[in-house]
Amino acid sequence: MEITSARFIISNTQAAKCPQDNRPEYAFIGRSNVGKSSLINMLTRNNKLAMTSSTPGKTLLINHFLINEQWYLVDLPGYGYAQRGKKQQEKIKEIIEDYILNRNQMTSLFVLLDSRLSPQKIDLEFIGWLGENGIPFSIIFTKADKLSGGKVKSNVEIYRQTLLQQWEELPPIFITSSEKRTGRHEVLDYIDSINAGL
Repeated sequence: MEITSARFIISNTQAAKCPQDNRPEYAFIGRSNVGKSSLINMLTRNNKLAMTSSTPGKTLLINHFLINEQWYLVDLPGYGYAQRGKKQQEKIKEIIEDYILNRNQMTSLFVLLDSRLSPQKIDLEFIGWLGENGIPFSIIFTKADKLSGGKVKSNVEIYRQTLLQQWEELPPIFITSSEKRTGRHEVLDYIDSINAGL
């Protein structure tokens, strides 16, 4: 798939206020500072589409972008940013859970993980919660350019083995670098293949 158009449609905090046109939605989520905005900009080849910031936790809303006039790319708030107050953390948790559990148009969720890190408790708990709720998801490892190829592979394998302690079967896994555009075609072709079957 090639992206020929990508435009911002709406931001809000409730699943019920998201677009009502029944186009499929592919949502992206991860811990704060995992490189979500950079990945979205890389996928769409539009460096100004999603707001990137050196300050983690800038996305506080559900952001809808219409891709090729056919499907929505959804930028969800990042989870687990400790600098936020407890009240704001709870609010963001509510926004995320409301969208994931109640948004029928959400076709698949991409969970972003930093390829440089060992398995993080907060990510494993979130992935476990998705499993408990039967949410279709895939995993995207980000920032692969920050490590050697061998180190990325070994980190991903450690993650795989950790997840296999809880899961009989793992979802699709993608390795990406926003800097080098690694994984772009794989992610977009995966979305394309799901769209073709709808």
